[in-house]
Amino acid sequence: MKRNDGGWSPYLAGALSGVVGVLSVWFVGQYFGASTSFVRTAGLIEQLFGPERVAHMDYFIKVAPQVDWQWMFVVGIFLGAMISAVTSGSFKLQAVPDMWADRFGAQSPGKRAVVAFVGGVVAMFGARMADG
Repeated sequence: MKRNDGGWSPYLAGALSGVVGVLSVWFVGQYFGASTSFVRTAGLIEQLFGPERVAHMDYFIKVAPQVDWQWMFVVGIFLGAMISAVTSGSFKLQAVPDMWADRFGAQSPGKRAVVAFVGGVVAMFGARMADG
């Protein structure tokens, strides 16, 4: 079921995501998650500059900086989204999305970058606070 504009129906995509989530728990016993992967990536990068520090940090003892199924899941999300956008013909590089330009003007890529970064920090902080 595809929409007329070439994109997938959000209902179908949501339903398929739900089915994959259920199958993940059923077969593997693991829930989907992404925020821990960002922490693990930070740990992997930090190990390049100070491996002895990472080995002694309580947080990285609990959440080992490693490439695991969840990290590969996040990579798969990126690759799947890229393939989907390219094959549907909807991929385009733009510094300011159309919705943002309509609301705040197209001349604000710096403002857009700052707001996106702050929003990401707030979302990641909340996810880590919830241990998710």
